[in-house]
Amino acid sequence: MKYWDWRAFVLASLLLLQVPALLAQSTEEEELSQAYGDKATVSIATGNKQPLRRAPAVASVITAEDIAAMGATDLDQVLETVPGIHVSRIAGLYTPLYIMRGIGGGGATNPQLLMLQNGIPMTAMYTGDKGTQWGGLPVENIARIEIIRGPGSALYGADAYAGVINIITKTAADTQGTQLGMGGGSFGTGDVWVQHGGTIGAINVAGYLRVGHTDGQKQIIKRDAAQAAVTRSPGPVNTGYDAIDGNLDLNLDQWRLRFGYKLRDNLGTGAGSASALDPTSKARSERFTSDLSWANPQFTNNWGLGATLSALYYSEEAPNGAVLFPPGTVIAGVTYPNGLLGGPSRWERQFRFSTFATYSGFDKHALRIGAGHDDLNLYKTDTHKNFFLSPAGVPTCLGGAVGGVCLDPAMDYNEIQPHIRPQRRKNNYLYVQDEWNFAKDWTLTTGLRHDRYSDFGNTTNPRLALVWDAAYNLTAKLLYGTAFRAPSFNEQYGINPVANGNPNLKPETIRTIETAFAWQARKDMQVNLSLFRYVAKDIIRVVSNAPSPGSTYQNTGKQNGHGFELETVWDVDRDLRLTGNYSYQHSVDQSTERDAGYAPHNHFYGRADWRFTPGWLFSPQINWVEDRKRASAFGAAQDTRPDIADYTTVDVSLRSIGGKYQWDFAASIHNLFNANVREPTLSPGTAIPNDLPMAPRSIYLEWIYKL
Repeated sequence: MKYWDWRAFVLASLLLLQVPALLAQSTEEEELSQAYGDKATVSIATGNKQPLRRAPAVASVITAEDIAAMGATDLDQVLETVPGIHVSRIAGLYTPLYIMRGIGGGGATNPQLLMLQNGIPMTAMYTGDKGTQWGGLPVENIARIEIIRGPGSALYGADAYAGVINIITKTAADTQGTQLGMGGGSFGTGDVWVQHGGTIGAINVAGYLRVGHTDGQKQIIKRDAAQAAVTRSPGPVNTGYDAIDGNLDLNLDQWRLRFGYKLRDNLGTGAGSASALDPTSKARSERFTSDLSWANPQFTNNWGLGATLSALYYSEEAPNGAVLFPPGTVIAGVTYPNGLLGGPSRWERQFRFSTFATYSGFDKHALRIGAGHDDLNLYKTDTHKNFFLSPAGVPTCLGGAVGGVCLDPAMDYNEIQPHIRPQRRKNNYLYVQDEWNFAKDWTLTTGLRHDRYSDFGNTTNPRLALVWDAAYNLTAKLLYGTAFRAPSFNEQYGINPVANGNPNLKPETIRTIETAFAWQARKDMQVNLSLFRYVAKDIIRVVSNAPSPGSTYQNTGKQNGHGFELETVWDVDRDLRLTGNYSYQHSVDQSTERDAGYAPHNHFYGRADWRFTPGWLFSPQINWVEDRKRASAFGAAQDTRPDIADYTTVDVSLRSIGGKYQWDFAASIHNLFNANVREPTLSPGTAIPNDLPMAPRSIYLEWIYKL
């Protein structure tokens, strides 16, 4: 970190801490709770609801009220406000990458971060993350988001590596009555939705349905990976899609049944699946989820019990003639008049069963024991393309070129060269956790989880968390944990000479130590500071098979990193709240002894929520991303392009609040000053050398009618 950065940081910290002393304390806690929701408790750290400041983890809570105040319409916009997280993009489909503490950049997938919905993994097994055909996630039906920054495998298992995000959807208690909503704005965006919360007899019912469309932003790519003679660049990115989202929540006593649906159709290919602009091809993904849970915290004296059975169906479908490179592309002296065509599709189904028991019969101990079984099945795959990859990874014309021209149409390659064959993975796990209040103001949380996988073997991950209430307004934490990231099905079993799967892969592992402080500086001001250091080993990367042709995934990488996160919430008075956080991280790739790259070293977010007149909330916010280095792919030459450009964006939102009328209105402007925001393309930069342009200034208007 630069010297002037440290001075600016210290000066800003002193100002944040000293200025409130000049002002009177006038916060009303009950009013703030109504305005911003319950931010004082969290469940993700242990599985039990507890005060956030005493949770044995570095955790964040974002409520529906927070989301409304910031004017966010998509999950990506929300996560960018979380300390330690930066949302980047990849060229193909402009899929978001959630980079946490410097981990998760520089790849085409995002498997180092576990995403949950109501506590259940949303992982697509082919890529090991939320899926490449993501297409955004709207926020109207989100009640709260709980986030762990740091390892979580001792409780959540695979992929809780850099962190865990749990999206909690609204129940009947969160949605009283019926709301109809509609919104629209820039890029041909339009949405309509309905939410309802109520009862049918003794059953609590919450329902949500949303239909939307966007043409997507059309920023220009000046140069892409296609040959100069056939390229479509300069040209716009392709980021539009049609969307349907739905949820149904039924609750009766200790029973809860949920159903979820997410469809993304006519999904644009972003800057192209192969980093060559493709304005015509469209993808489709569909996700069905369901879960049945039962929990009784007072089943018998000292005992609580619970169990969950869940199912997930997920498909990613590409058109049979998806264009990887445009018509006229020449490879090894052969011309492809229809272009290089490829359309891989996949279908998954997952069944998970988990159960837990809590026991409070030991003095000063709270014990939790859990077990579960996962059945993860990539049961169907399909590959349509018009080329065969040689062992050296060079496309060839299977039918033979005639006069130097390949006339092969896109055809079924499932028996010739599939991108992957159906695969199945099973896992059995057992965990134990103990919260021991061994002395006044001291709690030691210990945990251990053992996973036994059918394909890559066993892994065991511990955690230790010491929490000390050092004073009535200060809590200190010392945390240690390990975590693992399971190899994705593509990394283990993919069929592609450019990056062949390796069934002998082991999980990636990480060890993290953290210290954290939660300081109630005043009744109206909260300051949190967390410091971390980690070592990641056995990182899975593509390695050349030289002197043999092709490449294969191997456990070969190592990365270490350190940094800190500072966050402050100051309720200046009953009408003004200031929220801000600053994150610093530095990560080193040990294979190159260079910066791991792509993640910002410095990241600042700030927001003011001002109720300038009764019934209205105005919220300006700023997001500053600074000092992102280039990095080389493993074994490749260092990317010599200049560092990724810094940027600062300003957003503003205006919203009616208070519920006095049946109509509510909201307006938001994102990237108000039209900053040139770029997310990095990968080394060596010859595919898209000028990086990926993000959305320019945009406006979104929203109306909600309460029946």
